[in-house]
Amino acid sequence: MSVLAQLGLDGNPFSFLVSLFFLVVFFLFYPRIMLMQIMWKLEKTVQDLERLDEEGKKVVLGEISKKPDKKTTDAVNRFFEFFMITPVDLDPYGVVRKVEHLVNGQRHRFRSFVRQVAPDLPEEKQANIEMGLAGGISLHEISKIVKHYVEVVKKTKSFQIAMILQMQLPLIERMSKSLFKGTKALARGHPIGDAAGPYMVARMIGKAKVRDVGDDIILARKDLDGKELFLLKSKGPGGRLGRPGYVIDKLARQYRFSKIVSIDAAAKLEGERTGSVAEGVGVAMGGIGVERSYIEGVAVKNDIPLDSIIVKMSGEEAIEPLRKVITDAYPLVMESLERSLAEVKRGERVLVIGVGNTSGIGNDGRGIKDAEDFAERMEREYQARKKKEA
Repeated sequence: MSVLAQLGLDGNPFSFLVSLFFLVVFFLFYPRIMLMQIMWKLEKTVQDLERLDEEGKKVVLGEISKKPDKKTTDAVNRFFEFFMITPVDLDPYGVVRKVEHLVNGQRHRFRSFVRQVAPDLPEEKQANIEMGLAGGISLHEISKIVKHYVEVVKKTKSFQIAMILQMQLPLIERMSKSLFKGTKALARGHPIGDAAGPYMVARMIGKAKVRDVGDDIILARKDLDGKELFLLKSKGPGGRLGRPGYVIDKLARQYRFSKIVSIDAAAKLEGERTGSVAEGVGVAMGGIGVERSYIEGVAVKNDIPLDSIIVKMSGEEAIEPLRKVITDAYPLVMESLERSLAEVKRGERVLVIGVGNTSGIGNDGRGIKDAEDFAERMEREYQARKKKEA
């Protein structure tokens, strides 16, 4: 009885048996109750993701045609299942060329599909739809994967898998909502955060003469303190990434460059300020790595220093509509560029690359006014939303 008293049961055997009964019931049924709660949340998330997926498709279809017919709708729905199989890399020699071949094939398929479903639209509008499709496919893939694991949990009744998936939900939901916003912006030709690099270079170009050098890349030459700058960015204002690495490889055979400077958006850590600028070395360029490989190969072959300037933002901000806090980083980017060029002698050539998606960004200083107005509007909406949530 002393033990029961220590348990707070005052030596009452009936209370002990009742407590023991509830304890057994708790251990037997608590995991099931928890699984039911988790499954309710997971299924709700799947419904939300599927809704975003369908709305993303509607946005793309709406940009193709105000009243798309069944044939076009079915074609877009099928294309949302598009995939790319990565090449064999057991023998790493030549794998970059394999990946490049597949990426070029993917680009051709996207372009060809848009021309089939929207043959009468202008070239820049077609480029926007290509990017909208890319964003929509990413959102569609997330929706399918989450639904797949929810169905696995239903079949296996695995509490552990459900817990792992539940722990990832906040990040999945944040990324999905950002992808939906990015899909809308890209399909409609609006700039996104990833356009920071092209925006900076377009502003540097100003009124300088611009020429198309192929592979969706434009080039302008400009003097800065006696140093000749070769300014490169993707052709705008349609959504394009271009092939800067391939173009730089060709330019390096014609000109001797003293330095290559890349400007790009880069992921910040939580707690860092959006729009802050950092300097480093190497090629500031994301993606699968083919273009960066070309640039690094040129730099090594010709012994050209590689400098990079990044504009910090979160992963979500990179795919969401462009904010003014990012365009306001231009003076800081110019300060960083001037520091990078301090060791370059007068008369020498420097290659400056604006890396990123050029959606909504024109090719020179005159073509960025709409992007700046859009960024100001997005900044006001963002601040109003933050104030409402506070």
